[in-house]
Amino acid sequence: MTTDEIGSRASRHGNGAASNGNGKPPSGNNIYKKPKKKRILLKIFLALFALGIIGVAAGGVLFWSYAKDAPKLDDDKLNATVSSKLYDIKGNVFEELGAEKRETIKPTDVPQLLRDAVVSVEDKRFYKHSGVDPIRIAGSAFSNFKNPGGGLQGGSTLTQQLIKLSYFSTKEEDQTLKRKAQEAWLAVQLEKQKSKEEILTYYINKVYMANGLYGMETAAETYYGKPLSELSLPQTALLAGMPQAPNDYDPYTQKEKAKERRDVVLYTMRENDKITEKEYEEAKATPIDDGLQELKQTNENRKIVDNYIREVIAEVEKRGKNAYTDGLDIYTNLDMDAQKHLYDIVNTDQYVNYPDADFQVASTVMDVKTGQVKAQIGGRNIPDDVQLGNNLALNVNRDVGSTMKPIADYGPAIEYLNYSTGRIMMDKPTTYEGTNIPVTNADMQYYGALTMRKAIMDSRNTTAVQTFNAVGSDKSAEFLKNLGIEFKTMVAANAISSNTADIDGYKYGVSSLKLAAAYAAFGNMGVYNEPYYVNKIVYQDGSEEDFVPQSKRAMKESTAYMMNDILKDVITGGTAFNAGIPGLIQAGKTGTANYTDDDLARMGASSASSIAPDSTFVGYTPHYVVSVWTGYNERTTPIPYEYWGTASDVYREMMQFMSKDMPNDDWTMPDTVIRSGNELYVKGADEDYSTPAYTGTSTYPSYSVPASSEAPTNVTPDSVPTESTQSQAEEQSAPTEETKNSSNNTPIDSNESPDNNTAPSTSQPSGGQEGQDKENKPSG
Repeated sequence: MTTDEIGSRASRHGNGAASNGNGKPPSGNNIYKKPKKKRILLKIFLALFALGIIGVAAGGVLFWSYAKDAPKLDDDKLNATVSSKLYDIKGNVFEELGAEKRETIKPTDVPQLLRDAVVSVEDKRFYKHSGVDPIRIAGSAFSNFKNPGGGLQGGSTLTQQLIKLSYFSTKEEDQTLKRKAQEAWLAVQLEKQKSKEEILTYYINKVYMANGLYGMETAAETYYGKPLSELSLPQTALLAGMPQAPNDYDPYTQKEKAKERRDVVLYTMRENDKITEKEYEEAKATPIDDGLQELKQTNENRKIVDNYIREVIAEVEKRGKNAYTDGLDIYTNLDMDAQKHLYDIVNTDQYVNYPDADFQVASTVMDVKTGQVKAQIGGRNIPDDVQLGNNLALNVNRDVGSTMKPIADYGPAIEYLNYSTGRIMMDKPTTYEGTNIPVTNADMQYYGALTMRKAIMDSRNTTAVQTFNAVGSDKSAEFLKNLGIEFKTMVAANAISSNTADIDGYKYGVSSLKLAAAYAAFGNMGVYNEPYYVNKIVYQDGSEEDFVPQSKRAMKESTAYMMNDILKDVITGGTAFNAGIPGLIQAGKTGTANYTDDDLARMGASSASSIAPDSTFVGYTPHYVVSVWTGYNERTTPIPYEYWGTASDVYREMMQFMSKDMPNDDWTMPDTVIRSGNELYVKGADEDYSTPAYTGTSTYPSYSVPASSEAPTNVTPDSVPTESTQSQAEEQSAPTEETKNSSNNTPIDSNESPDNNTAPSTSQPSGGQEGQDKENKPSG
């Protein structure tokens, strides 16, 4: 090769390739640097592309493995409502949520206004996608990533929502990857088989619309008394927005939330150019209840079990399921015979006399051994148009009176301090600890030395306060919490703020339900069962879930037995004699709440001696417990004196019914308890009877004891009363004709009356202030 040829070849490659600019050839490393970089990038790209292909292929295989097991599309499934059936303890259906409460329309009958409203708020790209909307999914994912704390946005289309309502659970925790894959697959298949108008009509006919109604046409007819085609813009927008959370957007019970949701629908319609700005503003200004009709009760038997159904629905929701949309077979603990009998007792004059039609009663019947709620009434004379209304049996805003004494005072004293039933206490002038506020008794008298048994039988308030102080508020609160009862504050014996506004739903305070469960623990020898309404759920796929009650030992057997023994005497010879059922072994406690001086001033009343806001009774056998509250919805409407015994009247009639086919069992004394005469003692307890339960001198305090209840001279605070002195005290406190109910001709608890002396609390005292009456009445 000649020199010219070499130069020519070099020039063809360019000077940069032949020279480094200074006439010298470039180094070998620099020659290959750029090509090597390109090769590495290419390899990375090819590797990522291959991984992507593999990922897509793997995802496709996984998707298909899920999708191939998806249920088959079926018009019956798309048309049918997925209602739930409720069964009683005998296996009979007593309610079918959603059954026969559904009107359907054809695609040609769907008003354009409703189409625009539903599509605008639920799926604005409905007419553009094929069942699954990647753009909607991507936008939803980006929004959730951008605002992780702002609540998740869903990417489901209307078609997917229809599939979910027809085939799957609507609960968030059930939205597994497999379920979402099947949902997407079926949505795409449905879009191939049905037109958009058919799919939209299926959805409109299927959705749940609150108050047991399915389908928007049904809701229009029920709520407004006219078809969808005749609804106004704001009415249409309300119905279009409800399916997202029907109960939350119920225009009858959740007006503010319903309006907020309706206005969101109107906003989306304006944004999608379906309505004008003027139409938007006018509709937004329309009251949410505009045109709403009064709800009609369609099932005559529904009112008998309405409040029970309410609690069943709530209990199912706590388990993460939806009784309205999940198609469940719900087996409850309802004893329909007991429920009907309780309803008749409360709502007719056949068994009990009531002062007037407004007088309210709430009652719970529970199985002592299991915690199963067998029957429950949440109110009296409830209007036919009210469904799933307020259940007064769960109301914790009212006081339960001296029914608190066994569970807040004396029970803890036996449990933690080993008090015996024969422990000597002093019924004497007492003040709330740390104050000069007096604690008085119903008869404004003091019995002097008496046993704890007698103090409970006669519901003496002074000894209850002294006992609470001896136990301490912390231990009392611990004992109560073991029985399912909590309070914000406990400032004195039974002066517990159960009717404070700060109750956190049903968490704090006492209700008929909680009281029944607490006393059932006494009857169950110290084992507490959380009350429950549902025992089993059978799902659409045939699987079952048993509702196992939560049980725990709340107190020692000795505590339960000793309290049972005392509370039996409360019925046979104490304040609860009105609840007596001849021959039946039972135990129980009365409770009557009080009005404060401030209450009386607001009411314009001069004395609380013969009026009370609340009267309660709870009684039980080894088999059943029945708790009853009575009063008026408006607390300032007092219960007349002659009707304070109505709660025990209701109890007596119901317990007679519940016990008629049951063995008349008694509780078996455990070997941890010793009986000596009429009194019971904790075995091995080191109780020093030389030190009385009160703090004071070893001689009688300097106060006047009325002659009718003067303590015998042979009894001192340092000695135990003899049988003769006990008999004398019992005779003196026996009921007289004067203490009988003048209206019902049945005796009432005259030892429990309202009081205007309260514990130092910012809220109305609860439980046990009753009986602090300023009028001298016979001791009950």
